[in-house]
This record gives sequence, structure tokens and C-alpha cells, in this order.
Amino acid sequence: MSFTGKYELQSQENFEPFMKALGLPDDQIQKGKDIKSISEIVQDGKKFKITVTTGSKVMHNEFTIGEECDIEMLTGEKVKAVVQLEGNNKLVANLKGLKSVTELNGDTITNTMTMGDLTYKRISKRI
Repeated sequence: MSFTGKYELQSQENFEPFMKALGLPDDQIQKGKDIKSISEIVQDGKKFKITVTTGSKVMHNEFTIGEECDIEMLTGEKVKAVVQLEGNNKLVANLKGLKSVTELNGDTITNTMTMGDLTYKRISKRI
């Protein structure tokens, strides 16, 4: 299953408490909570390029399944991570105490981030 495509954020759960726990300032949280971000994914075999545009903020990440890479976090910090593919539709990464699972089902991508007992969920649809 190919992840390649453009996806628009449809809904999110626990955005504010999760961003606060990450250490984002309140003004950034308030600005970001109602913006429909667009994620563009280009998959070439085991190589991925992901661009997430949220208002004026653009985040680029590139990685190859199973290889260590630098991932930009929501805070702008770069951390080392290894992204694994589970089955043919689930990307899993552990980033500095944060677990990220991105699952593709048809035209819907669900990204779940867990830190301790706090979970943030984003649901995006292919556009």
C-alpha cells in the first residue's frame, strides 16, 4: 500500500494538553489548534519524504525505513529516530520519549502520538 498523496487534517483529539506537555507556548497552541494542516507524502519504496504545512509553518522530514535519521519534532527540535514499517500500512517511530504511529486505511491517515499517559490523535483524509 502506498502512502503517496496529499492529506488534509479533518479532526484532532487532545491537541492543547499534548502541545502544552511538549512545551509549546500558549500563543502558538492557540494559533495552531484551528488550522487545517496539509500533509504531503511521497513514498519511493522504503524512502519517504513528508511535508506538513500548518499555516505559515512548514515541516520537512525524510527517512528510509529501518535506518536512523533526523526527525523534526513539532517543537522544531531535531531528534534521531528509526522509523519502522509494521504490516504494509503502519509507520512507527520512537522520538525522545514520544511514540508516533501513522496508519493508512484507504484514504484516511490516522497519526497517534503517545507520551506517558497522554495521547494526541490526528485524522487526515486524502484530497
